[in-house]
Amino acid sequence: MQTARVLIETTNLPFGDVAFAAGFSSIRQFNDTVRLACDGTPTALRARAAARFESATASAGTVSLRLPVRAPFAFEGVFGHLAATAVPGCEEVRDGAYRRTLRLPWGNGIVSLTPAPDHVRCLLVLDDFRDLMTATARCRRLLALDADPEAIVEALGADPDLRAVVGKAPGQRIPRTVDEAEFAVRAVLAQQVSTKAASTHAGRLVAAYGRPVHDRHGALTHTFPSIEQLAVIDPGHLAVPKARQRTINALVASLADKSLVLDAGCDWQRARGQLLALPGVGPWTAEVIAMRGLGDPDAFPASDLGLRLAAKKLGLPAQRRALTVHSARWRPWRSYATQHLWTTLEHPVNQWPPQEKIA
Repeated sequence: MQTARVLIETTNLPFGDVAFAAGFSSIRQFNDTVRLACDGTPTALRARAAARFESATASAGTVSLRLPVRAPFAFEGVFGHLAATAVPGCEEVRDGAYRRTLRLPWGNGIVSLTPAPDHVRCLLVLDDFRDLMTATARCRRLLALDADPEAIVEALGADPDLRAVVGKAPGQRIPRTVDEAEFAVRAVLAQQVSTKAASTHAGRLVAAYGRPVHDRHGALTHTFPSIEQLAVIDPGHLAVPKARQRTINALVASLADKSLVLDAGCDWQRARGQLLALPGVGPWTAEVIAMRGLGDPDAFPASDLGLRLAAKKLGLPAQRRALTVHSARWRPWRSYATQHLWTTLEHPVNQWPPQEKIA
């Protein structure tokens, strides 16, 4: 349905062509689905989009989309997490929207994402419209909009230990990423430091090596550097311990020569093994990358301090090994159990909108 909506709103293709390009078997099925999902006919949807573009996106290269979500949608968790970990120059919160830069195949992009209970408003500014589908897919992945919240709520809500937590905010999403390699680098930078320090370290990389962008509506300045760009930097420029520098070197080198592949189609267990073979990468880093970078719904960073504090608060085992054993009852949704447990903490990741603007 998302492909159909993008084609309806952003092209002049005949609706018959849109229907079959989006995988519908008939025009009738296409029309019925659009009416149900979008509260209107394809003609009305295209007319509304045209009016919206004319009034709200008068500049070239700008497109406004309504990203549908599967209810329930507890957007405060995912948006709060993205806001709290925002990298200066690459990400910010402004006017109730999470904004970030995108490094895309045909150029740069800037996206503004504003949450609502049943959709996310997505405003994209693109150098090249050929990147529209890629950018839209990355935004959906970032917010885990294609997760199955009903199945997750049913499974985790059946556990007596999690029932109250899940019931308080059903429909949690995992804060994901627009780029798996980017997240892996950021996860290493986040080892054994505060959220703010991790953002500061990543911000230095962005300012020094990212591609410059022109942000007419905010304070974004650069994209996150590509692996090719990171492969030629001197990690000594980062104010991190030498052991961390060696880890970043090894990670970037493995990604650059393709001996380590982190993408949507990679084998999660194989990726874990390859990550753990790198110097300085332990179980926490590997599990966080599997959870947020690769989208494994059953990843479980058992040594995470916040997770252990949340477990203790609920009367659950707080030691890593005991918590890992206990977590078996949450399979195959342990990533979502982790997210639900994190929401019980007094921490900036659980504040949306944030108390102070992150820019």
